Amino acid sequence: MSLCLQARQLACERDDRWLFNGLDLDIRSGEIVRIEGPNGSGKTTLLKILSGQLSDYQGELFWNDALMSEAREHFLANLLYLGHAPGIKSGLSPLENLAWYQALSGESGDEEERLEALERVGLAGFEDVPAGQLSAGQQRRVALARLTLTPRALWVLDEPLPP
Repeated sequence: MSLCLQARQLACERDDRWLFNGLDLDIRSGEIVRIEGPNGSGKTTLLKILSGQLSDYQGELFWNDALMSEAREHFLANLLYLGHAPGIKSGLSPLENLAWYQALSGESGDEEERLEALERVGLAGFEDVPAGQLSAGQQRRVALARLTLTPRALWVLDEPLPP
C-alpha cells in the first residue's frame, strides 16, 4: 500500500499545554486509523491539522511524499472531511441533500445511486423527509451517505458514529 498522508514530529500546544508532541503518523491507502482519547485531549485538533484546517502547529505534513505546502491543492481535491456538524441543509430531503452535495463537489450521479447510498446507511423510507425533521443520528447518517458518493483518497471523520 502506498503512503498517502504522513506527519513528522507533529506538535500542538494550547493554553500552555501540549496536546501532542513528537507525533509521527503514516496513513496508507486503504487503511483505517482510529484516534482515541478522553475529551479535551486534542483529537479534533489533530484531525483539523491533518485535514489542513489548522496551521498553528509544529512539524511537517506530507501528501504522497510531497510537503503539504507544495501539494495542498492536490491534497484538498482528494480529501473528504466530516466534522461534528453534519453539514446538511435542513430544508432539503436526504435525497436532495445528496444531489446538492454532488453538484457542489462537481460529481455526477443519478438518483438510483443516491437512493442506494441512503439505503446503505439505514435511511430507506426517509428519502423525501425534510432533513430538519430527522433525528440527529439520522442527519449524521445522511452525511455519512455522502462518503459512498464521493470518490476521495482520504476521508477524515471526526466522531462519525455515536459512542
